Amino acid sequence: MQETLLQLTMAGAFGAFIGMLFRVTRRPGQARAFLFTLVGLAAGVTAYLIYYVLTRTTGAPAWLLPVLVLLQVWLWLGPLGPKRWRLEKDSDEPR
Repeated sequence: MQETLLQLTMAGAFGAFIGMLFRVTRRPGQARAFLFTLVGLAAGVTAYLIYYVLTRTTGAPAWLLPVLVLLQVWLWLGPLGPKRWRLEKDSDEPR
């Protein structure tokens, strides 16, 4: 049980870190900067659940977990990610 929770925590932390890296590579001046970290965390947890099912059913190798986390974060923050909102001149949310 501890091993499962440790791997889940590490996958979530890695996903949050990759989400922060996505935020750093984006252009400045976007609203909801913390959203990237939260989406990365959720993607990391989801990737771990996929990895857990694959490990129990097919005996997936250990190197697959970081690859799944990277792919999930890229998918959720790239093509299916949040819309790019720009802040207005007076720091209001766009309408």
